[in-house]
Amino acid sequence: MKIIRSLHAIYIGLWFILLFMVFFPLLLIPIAFRKYHKLTGVFNRSWAHLFFTLTFYPYKVTCHPYLDKRSQYIFCPNHFSYLDIPTMGLNPVNSIFVGKNDMERIPLFGFMYKKLHITVDRESMKSRYTTMIRSAEAIDQGKSLMIIPEGGILSKDVPIMHRFKDGAFRIAIEKQIPIVPVTIPNNWIILPDNSLLPKLRLLKVIFHQPIKTDGMTLQNVDNLKQQTYDIIDAELKRHFNEDR
Repeated sequence: MKIIRSLHAIYIGLWFILLFMVFFPLLLIPIAFRKYHKLTGVFNRSWAHLFFTLTFYPYKVTCHPYLDKRSQYIFCPNHFSYLDIPTMGLNPVNSIFVGKNDMERIPLFGFMYKKLHITVDRESMKSRYTTMIRSAEAIDQGKSLMIIPEGGILSKDVPIMHRFKDGAFRIAIEKQIPIVPVTIPNNWIILPDNSLLPKLRLLKVIFHQPIKTDGMTLQNVDNLKQQTYDIIDAELKRHFNEDR
């Protein structure tokens, strides 16, 4: 079984590289012409659907009916696995990532990621401040954002999430746009943080009902953060109990 999983991991890696090389020339369009920024989401979504299909992963995307593909949101998913980032490519709303700057070091991929998405060095206060400014500017440009509220894979007791940081919720309130809680229930089982050998299992992602921020002030950050946490936590517990 370990040999089969090792071969599957190599197969997945090859498809990841091959699909990136196919899509890289297309991604140069929104890099060169910023008015076409929505193509970033279109290409991410196409890449994700092809990637999971070609690597034999069954997947299911569930969206709340009130999620409007033409609206702006800040998406907040739980994060237990490196598989979560490709999974968020299945987002039906064209969006960009706000994430750690580690991926900037990867040849070609790092160039693309830095140009199309917003990166942050979480160890630098200046970088965190700049990221907040750039995120607000991206909202003003009509973009939707995907921000991991835990700040990375930090939980020591999966599937219990690490406490949420304030950033996503401050931006949502300042710009008066909705937060969308996102639950990714199975990726920590499919590809645990401490393993490179994936398991075959149904991959799920649930986009919950948007939480409106109309009329909220920064005094509501903690309440908004807790409401988002509770929605995702309840869904994680539901799946965990179903799978036991």
